[in-house]
Formats: sequence, C-alpha cells, structure tokens
Amino acid sequence: MSDLSKKLSLSRVRHPEKIKKPEVIKIKQKPAWIRVKAPNSEGYRKTKRIIKDNNLVTVCEEAGCPNVGECWSIGHATMMIMGDICTRGCGFCNVATGRPLQLDPFEPGRVAHAVKRLELTHVVITSVDRDDLPDGGANHIAQTIRAVRHSSPRTTIEVLTPDFLKCDSEALETVVEAKPDVFNHNLETVPSLYPTVRPGARYYSSLRLLQRVKELDRLIFTKSGLMVGLGEQKNDVGQVMDDMRAADVDFLTIGQYLQPTKKHLPVERFITPEEFKVFEQVAVGKGFSMVSSTPMTRSSYHAGADFEKLKNNRKKLVKFVK
Repeated sequence: MSDLSKKLSLSRVRHPEKIKKPEVIKIKQKPAWIRVKAPNSEGYRKTKRIIKDNNLVTVCEEAGCPNVGECWSIGHATMMIMGDICTRGCGFCNVATGRPLQLDPFEPGRVAHAVKRLELTHVVITSVDRDDLPDGGANHIAQTIRAVRHSSPRTTIEVLTPDFLKCDSEALETVVEAKPDVFNHNLETVPSLYPTVRPGARYYSSLRLLQRVKELDRLIFTKSGLMVGLGEQKNDVGQVMDDMRAADVDFLTIGQYLQPTKKHLPVERFITPEEFKVFEQVAVGKGFSMVSSTPMTRSSYHAGADFEKLKNNRKKLVKFVK
C-alpha cells in the first residue's frame, strides 16, 4: 500500500488512535434492565428531519446514546456543536477522533432555529473538544447561547463543555458571561481510572473548572456526571461525590458505562438498579440539590424535567435558610 493510500485509509477510520489496540473478544451481553427498543415513532422521525434540515450534529447519534428513541420521540435532542470530530481520544467515547474542520460561523444561528422549531423549553448544547483552537471554542459556545436566547427567550439553556485545559482563564469566563442556566462538565470517572478513561484530561483541572464557575457566577447551576461499571470502587465514587460538593456542584448524574465497540474499554460490571438507588441516597445525603442515578442516566437524559426539580429544590433551600 502506498503512503497516499495509507493516509486515505486512515482518514476514514473513526478512531485512529485505537487502531493498534487489541479488540475485546466479546462485548458483554446487556442485562434486561439496560435493553431498549429500536426507535421508530413519528416524533423520533420528526426530530431527525429537523436536525437534518438544519445540518446539525447531535451527541445522541455520534455517541450512540441508548436513549435516543425515547428522547427524540418527544422532541428532545442534545446539539453537538463545533463539528463531529474531537481532538481527544477518550477510552469510552464513540465520537470520531482526528483533525477537526474550521468552525462554522453560521452554526449558532442554525442551532437557534432548530431549538425554536422543536419548541424546546430546555435545550442541552454540548461540543467536541477543540484543543486546536486558542480558546477551546469558548467564544463559539457563547455565541450559540446568545443566539438561542435571542430566538427563544423562554428556553432554558444547559451547556456541557470541554475542560478548556490548554486555554487561559478567559475561555471559561467567556462562557459564564453568556449566562447559561446550567453549566455541565463531566468528571466521567474516578481519578485512578483517568489514564485509560480520559487520558487527555486531568481530574483536578476538571474539578477546578466547576468550582470556578460558581466563583464567577453563583446563580448558575453546576452539574457533573459519572459513569460506573469501569472497574471503580464504591469508596472512590463516594470520594468523587465529596470532591464535587467541595466544588459546590449542584447536580450529579450517575449512569452505566456501555462499551460502544470492541476497541473501546470493556464493561467490567453491570451495576444493578438497586445499587444505583444506593448511590442516589448517598449523594443526597452529601448535599447535592439534584441527583439522577439510574442505569440509563446520561448527562442530558430528562434534563428539562430535572432542571425544573433543581430550581424547585433551590427555592426550598432558600426558604429553609431564611
């Protein structure tokens, strides 16, 4: 094979960083509580058309979310901005890795148009990591927030951001100044598993990011999520909860990790619904205002309904303090 052929072949690979990794011989069969029906409702097809008509990317499709049928059937889709190619190569994620294209300056407007057409009361906007950009894409995220706010002023906005690890402090400030209602950044796993799960990230940098949001604007709700089933210990999960509360994180999500391909990290164990309930009870006891802990929980799963609960819980807390 010529050098050019090799380059062309490599460019078609979704995860070039995993080419030389050995494949998992057999992906574990999902238990009954994990399985979902294939999406086929009219609501699902309508959402898919709107996404396609506006030339948008969703993390629902790119990451192979198991809840896509349920969420899209009621018009809820998580927009993924700044392209569909990520500069990181996390061991759990099915979003394509490589060299991204230039930012599309018209994307914020298309996202805003789609949000209006879908008549969303709450929208989740996430993105790929863009380590190739000086600000990590912070200005583009802020522009998208402002575009949605202008087009749909009653829609609450949740952003799920990168860690801005290679940027200066102004990157985070740019996003916070755009005033999303919820700022979400997932820690994903316990610190000891970072070298394999999030090799391009740093646990304490991500934790500090969440803490700085509160320092910059106390009114913004902060949110973070964990995957379980990767080999973490329960005590380690409890310690991460403590770290999040020390950073004043309001909302915690915990869900089951599912292996997307044989090249990705294997599922070490399927956590039972009863164990997820225990996680929830522990997290509530540690002081989180809102906790979603189920096998099917993902960052944006039932995000709108959970945001309403989160707001009500804060109101109750304020009344209690007074």
